[in-house]
Amino acid sequence: MLPSYRRLVVVALAAALVSCGRSGAPVDTIWSARYVVTMDPSRTVIENGAIAISGDHIVEAGPRSEIDAKYTSSEHLDRPNAILAPGLINTHTHAAMSLFRGIADDVRLQDWLDNYIFPAEAKNVDREFVRWGTRLAALEMALSGTTTYTDMYYFEDTVAEETKAAGLRGVLGETIIGFPSPDFKSPQAALAGTETFLKTYANDPLIVPAVAPHSIYTNSDETLVACRRLADRYQKPLVIHLSETKKENDDSLAQRKKTPTAALDALGVLNGWTIAAHGVWLDDADLAILKSHGTGIAHCPSSNMMLSSGVAPVTKMLALQMPVGLGTDGVAGSNNDVNMMEEMDLAAKLQKVTTNDPRSLPAKDAFAMATILGAKALRMDKLIGSIEAGKRADLITIRIDEPNAVPMYDVYSQLVYALKGADISDVMVDGRTIVRGRQMLTLDEPSILAKAREYREKVSASLRSPKP
Repeated sequence: MLPSYRRLVVVALAAALVSCGRSGAPVDTIWSARYVVTMDPSRTVIENGAIAISGDHIVEAGPRSEIDAKYTSSEHLDRPNAILAPGLINTHTHAAMSLFRGIADDVRLQDWLDNYIFPAEAKNVDREFVRWGTRLAALEMALSGTTTYTDMYYFEDTVAEETKAAGLRGVLGETIIGFPSPDFKSPQAALAGTETFLKTYANDPLIVPAVAPHSIYTNSDETLVACRRLADRYQKPLVIHLSETKKENDDSLAQRKKTPTAALDALGVLNGWTIAAHGVWLDDADLAILKSHGTGIAHCPSSNMMLSSGVAPVTKMLALQMPVGLGTDGVAGSNNDVNMMEEMDLAAKLQKVTTNDPRSLPAKDAFAMATILGAKALRMDKLIGSIEAGKRADLITIRIDEPNAVPMYDVYSQLVYALKGADISDVMVDGRTIVRGRQMLTLDEPSILAKAREYREKVSASLRSPKP
């Protein structure tokens, strides 16, 4: 990563050369495409556009003729039959659970947890499981256009290692939960381990370490408060599940006389950088509390539908200008993939059918949730989420020459309702190309798929054996 002053020097040098009538300022690479969808404040779409990139950041985006006149580079990727857009941002998942894909579907949440997930985790999750599960998820995410993801799981230091090796960007939360887990046997041990994790990745260019208390119903109040204090001490985010199910809300109202949001607010847990996943059962008072704290919301449409959790009031949140991103949740019964192209499509359609209004969550807003609004939900919108000078070069190209992509009348409609994860062609993160022509450059795909099949046999056998 280039230090900030070096980035400024590059940008200033380029501007100076242009102002003096000279062209050809050197940059590391230039990407061009039929359309550049910037997601800047004006939602500029540049036809026949290009982006000049130096180091880890974007120098300038504009018409290709202008970029080619201003800059020179020995590397130039031209995709005349593609859209060039910001990388997609998955604001909530559990990456290593990719190895549990399809372990139990079409069952009720409590049955899924008690009879499948918890037993499978107890018998199978260790550091190597997390390593290979993260590799599999990273491979799937990169090939479908995700460049940044927010995670909550165990052995998060290993998740960080594998995320960096894949070349992805991650907000990675070490899970803290009120019963023995695969990596830490108590919340106190988990807090201590999380502090080490926060120190290790305090200033990493790709990894934002986070404190991740699972939920209000799996942790004591004392642990939740300790999590907030730890996150604040290191100026890092707190990641938590919030109001995912009606049962969670009903139990909180019965036991505390408060909604989960109101209870967390009373404890001071929302006083700081917070990312709350799901937010299905939020009332108007909850929304006001979350807005007042600037809490980022991770909306997970596939998961909420698959587990019959309900429908989050996304249109209300957006009307309140709350920062709402999209998440896939984990690949194990709550969603069987980590495909953000699919989440955009489902998010838009789910709001339309719920509000009985086809104008709800239009395509442009759904795409914003997967890019710039997702970045705002993570409080990273100064760095990622749009194509603007000085921001990190997290970019994707999406083919528009396949049968599902033609004809095209509106670029946002095509991105959300027609294009698929399989249409992603190229992926860049922090100025580094990690996918080129749908070929993963940073991971060994055959070995990852082979190992996933091995784990399938192991996990299946473990579920047939008696509970530990």
